[in-house]
Amino acid sequence: MPTTFRLPVTRRSMALLAVAFAITACSSVANPASSGSTGSPVPSVPPGSPAASPSTGSTTVEIEHLTGAPDVILRVEQGGGFVPIDFLASQAPSFTLYGNGVVVFQQTLLTFPEPDGSGVIRTAPWRTAKLDEGQIQELLAFAVGPGGLGAARDQYVANGVADAPDTIFTLRAGGVDKKVVVNALSEETQAGPDSVARAAFSKLAKRLMDFDAGGTIPSDVYVADRYRGVLTAREPQPGLISVAWPWAALEPVDFKEGPSDGSAGPTLPHRTMTADEVAALKLDEIEGGLQGLVLKGPDGKFYGFILRPLLADEKE
Repeated sequence: MPTTFRLPVTRRSMALLAVAFAITACSSVANPASSGSTGSPVPSVPPGSPAASPSTGSTTVEIEHLTGAPDVILRVEQGGGFVPIDFLASQAPSFTLYGNGVVVFQQTLLTFPEPDGSGVIRTAPWRTAKLDEGQIQELLAFAVGPGGLGAARDQYVANGVADAPDTIFTLRAGGVDKKVVVNALSEETQAGPDSVARAAFSKLAKRLMDFDAGGTIPSDVYVADRYRGVLTAREPQPGLISVAWPWAALEPVDFKEGPSDGSAGPTLPHRTMTADEVAALKLDEIEGGLQGLVLKGPDGKFYGFILRPLLADEKE
């Protein structure tokens, strides 16, 4: 069992969150790079970087958190809105900070990847880096205080903007375990009772979703050891490009309908794929997953196949 510094929700832990609003500095000593879930060294974020920049001095009080590799202590993801089914099926967190300091994030893309000649879209790989404890503390303090999560309620709905996505924050630190769902955060903030809170959430989302400051902060490609494969029925049509079913030991019925752990997308037929099963596709540059691949099943039917890497805390 991982060592834990987490307290139950008591007067003391609530006081820690109140103090966190006033935290303005933390240790700037960086730890050496250590191994992440990929089994290869994970770059440490340099002190002073905009991604996680502790200033000199020491914190007034530390914000307690779990320290295990699969323990999510801060996360942001987007979901919902009017988007194609492939995007819903491959939805994933934009940023995750784990208790051991490992960060896994998606870089901000200026242009969306184009499909290749067979219609396959390769998703940009996730990136990973390592924070030291001082940097973890600074980032948690920012999320709780200037980022608005400490005083946030569970939901913020922007007058029912159905076609706008939700931004979902997760915070598990300082004795607090909460999810905050903010609808249409990317829209222009309107005047109203939630305008201050929305401005704070927007500040936090921008920091986490551009964690490496446009690629200027050292990071490495996140290589997953497990993937989620999603299978959708496709109707045959003229010009449809497909490839042969690549798995002798798998059939379409092995992809089961039901909720996907960690995903707010639809409950389409899916299964956890091993690295060897993914390698059987014989496609390169798919560390970040893919969309648009069409498989011709052993039953003679056509299937759309969607692939995305799984994170350390996701079971399937």
